[in-house]
Amino acid sequence: MIFPEKGTLCCITPEEGDPVLYSEQVLGGGADMIQLRRKHAPGRDLCRWSEEIQRLCRRHNALFIVNDRLDIALAVGADGVHLGQEDIPATEARALLESGKLLGISTSSVEEARRAENDGADYVGFGHIFPTGSKQKSGRPAGTGRLGEAVRSIRRPVLAIGGISDGTLGEVLEAGAWGIAVISAVSAAPDPALAARNLKQRIRAALR
Repeated sequence: MIFPEKGTLCCITPEEGDPVLYSEQVLGGGADMIQLRRKHAPGRDLCRWSEEIQRLCRRHNALFIVNDRLDIALAVGADGVHLGQEDIPATEARALLESGKLLGISTSSVEEARRAENDGADYVGFGHIFPTGSKQKSGRPAGTGRLGEAVRSIRRPVLAIGGISDGTLGEVLEAGAWGIAVISAVSAAPDPALAARNLKQRIRAALR
């Protein structure tokens, strides 16, 4: 599986609402990746949503990634899975994934990013970069300084996540991030499609 070109916009589904409708909206706005994240949803619902979102992503030439649940990703033939530090080890996930499927790993330090690369990750999520209310975080924000260190320390694409908005996007891209992953910057907007489109346009402009 080929990872999107530099300037990737990954939209993570929020914990509330219809993830299929949300995915359709942000794909229409230019999102390159959808990550289905619904921490407490039953497996049956995750499978149904995954199948529908996968079809939408195919239609828009976008990638579909399942968060945490390797079993769901395997069952529906998703483009990949994104795992946290407390999930199944990356080496075991890599062994179970078909050739060409993507493995993403959440990291918050240079050491974790290096380990993720060594364990077979195709890309890493790094953050949280700025304060964010989308997830409960115990540690302090990493900031763009540590983001830059992570980018320089590995050869895999780094998606920055956490508190990224129109106002902070430039700093993140200047630090070398391959792209961004967002939740509330798009999901909390009155028009998610428009919010995604604006972010994508700003990313393209910043990378020219």
